[in-house]
Amino acid sequence: MRRKLRMGMIGGGKGSFIGAVHRIAANLDGQIELVCGCFSASPENSIESGRALFLPDNRIYTTWQEMIEKESALPEEIRMDFVAIVTPNHVHFAPAMMALDYGFHVVLDKPMTFSLEEAYRLRDKVRETGKLFALTHTYTGYPMVKEARLRVIRGDLGKIRRIYVEYPQGWLSEDVAKENKQAAWRVDPNRSGKAGCMGDIGTHAFNLAEYITGLKSTELCAELNRFVPNRLLDDDGAVMIRYEGGARGMLVASQIAAGEENNLFIRIYGEKGGLEWHQQEPNTLLLKWLGKPVEILRTANGYMSSVAQHNTRTPGGHPEGYIEAFANIYRNFALTLQAILSGNKPAPECLDFPSAEEGVRGMQFIETVVAAGYDDSRKWIKLIE
Repeated sequence: MRRKLRMGMIGGGKGSFIGAVHRIAANLDGQIELVCGCFSASPENSIESGRALFLPDNRIYTTWQEMIEKESALPEEIRMDFVAIVTPNHVHFAPAMMALDYGFHVVLDKPMTFSLEEAYRLRDKVRETGKLFALTHTYTGYPMVKEARLRVIRGDLGKIRRIYVEYPQGWLSEDVAKENKQAAWRVDPNRSGKAGCMGDIGTHAFNLAEYITGLKSTELCAELNRFVPNRLLDDDGAVMIRYEGGARGMLVASQIAAGEENNLFIRIYGEKGGLEWHQQEPNTLLLKWLGKPVEILRTANGYMSSVAQHNTRTPGGHPEGYIEAFANIYRNFALTLQAILSGNKPAPECLDFPSAEEGVRGMQFIETVVAAGYDDSRKWIKLIE
């Protein structure tokens, strides 16, 4: 197919953090162009945001319903190919369902929906329509995370015994909802859903552990906390997890870890050795062995696997960061969609991006961790299905 894919966007207007990230990531490899959008629930903000992105007025919409309907009525050679939905959680489900019903492919920010019931319905709609769907669990896009997954799955570490994943942030250590738009909706149960910290960043940690190990969680025991006075949703928590095959895990997520920025990291231990990866030093993967020195693997070297090389852009020593990881999801989605639209079979490495199935897993985690987290009996609860 000799053209760029045409993307529409719902959300991500003036004052949004994640909208700009999506647009930069989608544009990074020259496979995608933004052609239309409804950027805000405020018509004025949507129009202003669209004009700032140099879109023509007739492709800037004031409601997402209008956008999907009018885009579907355009000639095939003009209308958008897919829509990126980058709204708060309570505005994920309805536009995604409508877009799929109108024949559009979807990229959706995580967590997938406001509730688990919505997640099941959206997953079923993806299956029913056969449209391509990607969920932006950013951290699975890093080259060294791809390398870690390959080495675990092929058995380098032996049978996995123990998984530790931590995600501390400090930006919600105080009540900043009144002056911070990004904080306001995340601490509001009417917009965020049942979970705060665990829905926002705990789902990333949960997804990262399952992605690298290939193991599904089966049961968990949790404690959730609300440290900031009058906060309605969790801002901190710890979760013990039992995985299929007997592995045991510990997940800690906090947005009141004062002084921390975005310190996501993971350690995995098997019978033969372990590995360690830090998001704030993403080019490095540590491999640790019984009776042998630690191996330090670095992005873009010849010893890296083909899947890591596929997701690497820069020569060794040049950081592959957050935007590049985000862009890997968009690029793999784009290459897969281009192959489908051309009648070809996508290459296996291009199919490596989070899907609706991972979205459901994330919502199952949220539902279960909230059910367990405020129960002082500290019972083990099977992952809710």
